[in-house]
Amino acid sequence: MDNTRASGTDLLTGSATSAAGGGGKLPEWKDKHYLIIDDYQGMRQLLREALRSLGARFIDQADSGGNAIAQLATTRYDVVFCDYNLGAGKNGQQVLEEAKLRELISPTTVWMMVSAEKSVESVMGAAEFQPDAYLIKPITEEVLLSRLNRAWIKKQIFKKIDMAYKEKDYLKAAKLCDEQAQTDKLHGLELMRMRAGLLIKAGEPALARAVYERVLADRDYAWAKTGLAKIMLQEGDYGTAKRMFTDVIAENQHYLDAYDQLALSHQQLGEFDDAERTLERAAKLSPNSMQRQRSLGEASLKNGNIAAAEKSFRKCISLGEHSALKTADAYLGLARVCGQKNEPKEALALLALAAKEFDSEELRLRAKITEGLVYHESGDYRRARKAGDELAVLLENTTERADTKTSLDMARLMFAVGVKEAPVDLLKDIIKNNHDNTVLSDEVQSIFEKGRMGEEGASLIAGSRKEATEMMNKGVQLWMTGKLAEAVEWTRTARTAMPTNVRILFNCAHILIAFMAQFGSDTAMFNDARELLLTADKIAPGQKRFAQLMEQLLPFAPVVAPDVA
Repeated sequence: MDNTRASGTDLLTGSATSAAGGGGKLPEWKDKHYLIIDDYQGMRQLLREALRSLGARFIDQADSGGNAIAQLATTRYDVVFCDYNLGAGKNGQQVLEEAKLRELISPTTVWMMVSAEKSVESVMGAAEFQPDAYLIKPITEEVLLSRLNRAWIKKQIFKKIDMAYKEKDYLKAAKLCDEQAQTDKLHGLELMRMRAGLLIKAGEPALARAVYERVLADRDYAWAKTGLAKIMLQEGDYGTAKRMFTDVIAENQHYLDAYDQLALSHQQLGEFDDAERTLERAAKLSPNSMQRQRSLGEASLKNGNIAAAEKSFRKCISLGEHSALKTADAYLGLARVCGQKNEPKEALALLALAAKEFDSEELRLRAKITEGLVYHESGDYRRARKAGDELAVLLENTTERADTKTSLDMARLMFAVGVKEAPVDLLKDIIKNNHDNTVLSDEVQSIFEKGRMGEEGASLIAGSRKEATEMMNKGVQLWMTGKLAEAVEWTRTARTAMPTNVRILFNCAHILIAFMAQFGSDTAMFNDARELLLTADKIAPGQKRFAQLMEQLLPFAPVVAPDVA
């Protein structure tokens, strides 16, 4: 469940910090389905025999990460033992990443990471993706049974909470944490941590703050202090947040989340060199995080630290070779590095490789932007202009809308190389989909001014904001006057015109829910409303309206007929 759950395991020693008990009947291990993933046949055999001694009957084996994914895709396992080092191809961390990303394991699956490695780097890299336990070889039958029992009991305790989280009903999940904590004193602290994290996701920072402050009144836990500092960061109190994250790291140098958040604090305060140094420290502690290596590369590139940026982007590409989480960002970032090193040939080769690896309309737009920037920065203005013209054509023919950052980059490049009409339409679209974001409006105005369209740009921004407001008000008026059928029809027009306007998306979902509340559940309408909410949550996570509307929507979910044996 994201980073909302506390670790119940001492990862370096393999010993649990909480004893079994507190609400769980031990399972019949003989009836469970197991998967053992290890490239060493002898280790697979040892684990198989240990499970046989527990009465286990259904035991499958995989000798590589690729084979493991294939088996996870066809069989639902109750318990997975996965070695960290699996030879060529995916390692254990990457198997766990992909299994979670593709939902190949259920919330009740027990995932045991197994390794002979005791290094901090290996353990922390795997732990960031939260296996249920980290077992250090050799493993005795006694240790195996003890860890299985503890993990299983804990899974059962958190089962309903995990299911609510999976449905993105964060308010319900938070309530379940509170209810469970009333009777489960053993896991009370972990339930409080989880509840606070869920409340933040539900857009209830004040309630989350109260949980963190109650915990900190008893003891100075790193996770509670970090959670409280995150709220301050969200609320714009960057200085206080920075001091709190710094304190957490001083007390616990391995608390990686605090490093990531401290880097964000530095960036918000304009302290870009400090942000880079913070990410560099975190990357040394856990060098196998693609996301952190990418963030470090981007920070270094922004600071003009080309050698460091190149190192991080190359590391990110290497880590992503067998990972389901790999993205084009590292390829595009490294291409920018090559452009600044006046090595356009390698930059173009990287862009071609990215286009092959990540074939999508958005990637083609981003690659063309990067190509134009590479040429522009190397002084080849003729080819930069050609890239700008090609980008305008791509934009005209694309069906997918690029995200706001990509759209802003496109507009900047096209203005820089002398293309005018396409970036104007692009910036107007950005404003309509973010009509109440004054900071973004200022950024768009700045782009217009650099394109020598300052006065005209101000007028276009005002007109686009007015158009969005009128569209939104029309839907609200139809709903408030009880014209629900017309309001439903309005949702189709509004979401086509402004598909990434978060307030429009929420209003559309609200209208569909209101219609079902009056006229009964409708599968197509339920799916539409859910998709609207998930889109809004992806664009702007942690919104209170998302949690509220999702809670209102779920009772209208279509009933799934039970499987007939």
